[in-house]
Amino acid sequence: MSEKGIFPSRFLFYIITISMFLLLLSSVFLLQFGKTSLIPRSVLKLILLNGTSVYLKPNVKNEKIKLPFLSSESSQVDAQLPMKNGESSCQKSSYGKKMYNSWQQKFKSCNTNQDLLRVYMYDLPFEFHFGLLGWKGKSNQMWPDVNDPSRIPSYPGGLNLQHSMEYWLTLDLLSSNTPNVVRPCAAIRVKNSSQADVIFVPFFSSLSYNRHSKLQGKEKVSVNEMLQNKLVQFLNMQDEWKRFGGKDHLIVAHHPNSMLDARGKLGSAMFVLSDFGRYPTEIANLEKDIIAPYRHVVRTIPGADSAPFDKRPILVFFQGAIYRKDGGAIRQELYYLLKDEKDVHFAFGTIQGNGVNQAGQGMASSKFCLNIAGDTPSSNRLFDAIVSHCVPVIISDEIELPFEDVIDYSEFCIFVRASDSVKKGYLLNLLRGIKRDQWTKMWEKLKEIVRHFQYQYPSQPCDAVDMIWEALARKVSSVRFRIHRENRYHRSE
Repeated sequence: MSEKGIFPSRFLFYIITISMFLLLLSSVFLLQFGKTSLIPRSVLKLILLNGTSVYLKPNVKNEKIKLPFLSSESSQVDAQLPMKNGESSCQKSSYGKKMYNSWQQKFKSCNTNQDLLRVYMYDLPFEFHFGLLGWKGKSNQMWPDVNDPSRIPSYPGGLNLQHSMEYWLTLDLLSSNTPNVVRPCAAIRVKNSSQADVIFVPFFSSLSYNRHSKLQGKEKVSVNEMLQNKLVQFLNMQDEWKRFGGKDHLIVAHHPNSMLDARGKLGSAMFVLSDFGRYPTEIANLEKDIIAPYRHVVRTIPGADSAPFDKRPILVFFQGAIYRKDGGAIRQELYYLLKDEKDVHFAFGTIQGNGVNQAGQGMASSKFCLNIAGDTPSSNRLFDAIVSHCVPVIISDEIELPFEDVIDYSEFCIFVRASDSVKKGYLLNLLRGIKRDQWTKMWEKLKEIVRHFQYQYPSQPCDAVDMIWEALARKVSSVRFRIHRENRYHRSE
């Protein structure tokens, strides 16, 4: 070969080598200095998790990786985790146990440089949050001391608890700056809003509705409506809201009737909801909002104490309100179809007296638990069934399920169209056709995934709080996308 032919070949080889080196160097630079990058940190981390990072190769079945959160110089946790594009680390059955053990032993405090999500929380007056629980801080004290759980105001029990996620998320953010509280690092509270991926609005809207929506004495406006009006005024005055029109704000409105007066005025924000049953699509939709699980009211059955197929004498269980309006009218039809059937418990029930304990015992003794649409598409009954390891039978055509982008509910639930469920014999023939092996497979899956639906303080890896933050992190890139598209023809004044 002539020298003229060799020279271009060598030159091309050098160019390719240098290019590869620079590409590798730039990836490391983005990872290490993401704090000052033009790319939002949450988006950068999602990019890295989706397989473009040097730390994780896509489509590799068993790759050793460093977990994206819970990392600091003193507390790195390694795990053998198979991950696919778009998956949550909490999907893996081995993740919770491995991570929890290492986490308790090694974890000291969150490293704010390697969290999954940075959250700025408004310091709203206590009347919007813990003041609704009767808490009043000392002078200049905005928040309760979260170092000692025994001193944190407790949330009201009964059915109030089912919509209490506003409480758990706020506590989790407060504890993220508290070295003595051990928790996952999915979300970290930052004091500078310009550093935040999300702006959190700490209004206990469900509690406000449950406790303060009725007029008291000579009131002309309820406390609930008054707080919503004040919240709208407050947000409209904030530079953080004005910056993107509230699109990067997160408001928890889990009770279907919470934020009724303000939701239309604050509809650009992201909401944490139970379902979309009472929202128009322009206010609430899957593109921007998060469906969170109800907080179950029956006790969680430990896996070791969970009754297997042969120890559950009841085939089908339902206990609750039977006569409902709108989409819930189907409950009445099913009641008359099933109430006299063998091995079926279909009865009216409330939380009064010993109602919750009776429902919990009934679910724990049943193979299948009906989750039927009521006044809204969802209810906490689904999550009571999950923690009782009773295979849920979902009869609600409009239901939205928490974290369904990373959880396949068909692995542990039976879905039946409402129109099919009321055909005589259809439902019972379907359920009686599910044999022990198939049911046991779903039962084992229920015991595995139950942790994703537990609310607690402090939060734990892969529990409901952790899963909500992860779901929010997956929304951030699409929110940024919408904001950037809308800025295309924006002109500075």
